[in-house]
Amino acid sequence: MKKNLIIFAVFLSSFVQAQQEVSVDLGDALVMKTLEVSYEYYLSDQSSVGLSGLFNFNGRNSDFRYKEENMVTPYFRHYFTTNSTWNYFGEIFMGINSGEEEIKMLGSPNQYEQYTDGALGVSIGSKYISNGGFVVSVLGGIGRNLFTDKSPAVVPRVGLNVGYRF
Repeated sequence: MKKNLIIFAVFLSSFVQAQQEVSVDLGDALVMKTLEVSYEYYLSDQSSVGLSGLFNFNGRNSDFRYKEENMVTPYFRHYFTTNSTWNYFGEIFMGINSGEEEIKMLGSPNQYEQYTDGALGVSIGSKYISNGGFVVSVLGGIGRNLFTDKSPAVVPRVGLNVGYRF
């Protein structure tokens, strides 16, 4: 029993000591009425894993919008330096997205067909971290949907994120 308790305590302490971060994409929220929330867990000074969730509130008839209605994006980031204030990173992501694709038919109104697909992609970015834990990051990248022809071929990954590291 003592052995299991010690193993559990060591396992739990590894999560408590690690850096974690939550952020919201302000660029998407202000420009396109979408909400993207991210959680990032640091494995070391130069690598992290994370998960983003995107929810699109724009209507289908908007001129400028993401085609994806929802997207869950697990990602891995590698930071190129160990600078604690400014850092640059490269990211590999797998975006699981769903939405509606427009089907144009001659002589009849356009119809929409639901899709769900997975995109594999890369992005790059920069991150500023203040001493108090305030975080600002900018990233841009692109992914490609892999599994169906009903979805858009390209999935963008752009953002201006603001958050807190704890």
